[in-house]
Amino acid sequence: MAAEHPSTVSTAQAPALHARAIADLRFIRETMESASAFTTFSGWGLVVIGLAALVAGAAAGRDVGSPRWLGAWLVAAVASLAVGGVSTAIKTRAVARPLLSGPGRKFALAFAPTVLAGAVLTVALVRAGAVTVLPALWLCLYGAAVIAGGAFSVRVVPVMGVAFFALGVAAALVPPTWGHALLIVGFGAVHVGFGLVIARRHGG
Repeated sequence: MAAEHPSTVSTAQAPALHARAIADLRFIRETMESASAFTTFSGWGLVVIGLAALVAGAAAGRDVGSPRWLGAWLVAAVASLAVGGVSTAIKTRAVARPLLSGPGRKFALAFAPTVLAGAVLTVALVRAGAVTVLPALWLCLYGAAVIAGGAFSVRVVPVMGVAFFALGVAAALVPPTWGHALLIVGFGAVHVGFGLVIARRHGG
């Protein structure tokens, strides 16, 4: 019996290889589209955080740097971290996605260092008596953290980070008495607005 020619084997296998390559590409595309349509950020969690910031802004008074002002915003910050963690866990669990793997883990690793830097610098500035700088610091560093983490999320997330960063730049340039209002706009209104967009368009 004559041996089958190698070119005949290759020609016969070509359609099967082509079909498998198309299937692999389709799977990759669908996976990427799924990732781009979902963010571990909970939109409703951001809305709650924004509302908490509005309450903090009302409770803090307008005397930027006073003990009452600082205490109100620090309580709001701690509460926001708790709300953000719980709401993110609820959202990822609802769609059967792992909380600390894939894009969620990358977001956390990109987001956390800048936020921790903000906490350390807050202590240093309070000790130095430079508390009027805090609104600019908080807005800029939070914006930078969201931009960095947003590289692994849907497009609206880094856009939100840019909005915070722009408000931080403004807070650094305007008179210190404006810092309180800019904090309310950022951590209050911006969180609520972008939270509603994420909740409606990106899975809650």
